[in-house]
Amino acid sequence: VSFCSSLRPFFFILYISSPFNKKPIHSLKETHTHTTTTNKMSILLPTNLQQCPPSSLSPSPPLLSHSPSTAFSVIGTRRRCLRLVTSCVSSVQSSVANGSAFAPAPAAVIVEREQIRLGLPSKGRMAADAIDLLKDCQLFVKQVNPRQYVAQIPQLPNTEVWFQRPKDIVRKLLSGDLDLGIVGLDTLSEYGQDNEDLITVHEALNFGDCHLSIAVPNYGIFENINSLKELAQMPQWNEQRPLRVATGFTYLGPKFMEENGIKHVTFSTADGALEAAPAMGIADAILDLVSSGTTLKENNLKEIEGGVVLESQAVLVASRRALTERKGALNTVHEILERLEAHLKADGQFTVVANMRGNSSDEVAECVLNQLSLSGLQGPTVSPVYFTQDGKVSVDYYAIVICVPKKALYNSVKQLRAIGGSGVLVSPVTYIFDEDTPRWGQLLRNLKL
Repeated sequence: VSFCSSLRPFFFILYISSPFNKKPIHSLKETHTHTTTTNKMSILLPTNLQQCPPSSLSPSPPLLSHSPSTAFSVIGTRRRCLRLVTSCVSSVQSSVANGSAFAPAPAAVIVEREQIRLGLPSKGRMAADAIDLLKDCQLFVKQVNPRQYVAQIPQLPNTEVWFQRPKDIVRKLLSGDLDLGIVGLDTLSEYGQDNEDLITVHEALNFGDCHLSIAVPNYGIFENINSLKELAQMPQWNEQRPLRVATGFTYLGPKFMEENGIKHVTFSTADGALEAAPAMGIADAILDLVSSGTTLKENNLKEIEGGVVLESQAVLVASRRALTERKGALNTVHEILERLEAHLKADGQFTVVANMRGNSSDEVAECVLNQLSLSGLQGPTVSPVYFTQDGKVSVDYYAIVICVPKKALYNSVKQLRAIGGSGVLVSPVTYIFDEDTPRWGQLLRNLKL
């Protein structure tokens, strides 16, 4: 049984089994197959309905999923299940009629618990890079068993780590099941959909770099199409034959096209291997994440000017309500943010120490400051180097300490030598803790605290 509106379809998918056929008639991605007995029926229902059927109609016991963005299943007799379907269809019809079926998702419910929950990607490069970043910040994720989805951070005893799919991290932040999360900006934008309860704590974690972009074939009618404007103006597209775009970003894609005034376009949902869609004839273009662009070239596809939807990298995101209402959440975020800021600011920085002969520290400092690349973060540190001569303490040399970026390291060493520096020592910088963390102040302003 299905009921569809012009805005969004609602599906009621019935799984009917018998002693001769234990398999469901239809299958749906990411749902479990329930083996039922004779005269039993399993129903897959959406959980985003604004109205629910009376509890007296619900089969017992129900199997419910707590995620508001996924479907739940109920199992019961055919008669009871059909009564439930009838009630739900009536609920949907009523919701569509008065518009409540498409109301925004309710705000997250902050449930009392002592632990702060941090969501991390469960697998892939993003997962490894997120754990490595925390490790570099002296936050060690301890997972007893790699098959477990919960871990601890000993340095943050009030924090639990939950490994989830990136899109589920965003969903669980919205539902209140997670308080913090590390995901790509693309995932946050697609599944967060500008929800005000999601607040970006750190927008540049320096991994997971990619961009979401439109790509078209480099042959046929697209051979001379090199910009979004040219793509939109192609005479082939009309109301009867729109531009077909295959993508996994069904929120960002239509939004981007609408913002750019592009009409006559439809989107089809696909997961993985999008590059094959144009060659198979099921799409004219694709909207997908691009890192190096090698996969596009190998499949005879090209990006076009103006076709980049967004630049993405890993971000630290939090639930606004969790930060303001959950005890200890704000303090935990402060510590994580300070560690991240200190490590990321120090990345690629080196401490350079050299001895330089001079009559006074002021003279040496003036000589160093005349070289633009030797100014350091706030200026050079100049201190006397003491030695004993004829039983007396004397000063002939001064130690110069500066911090320089890796790309300017060798030039800085050459300049130090040119002004009389010697015995140059170089060591990498691990952390740079500022007097205050700029992003912390910005977060407090966003929270109006």
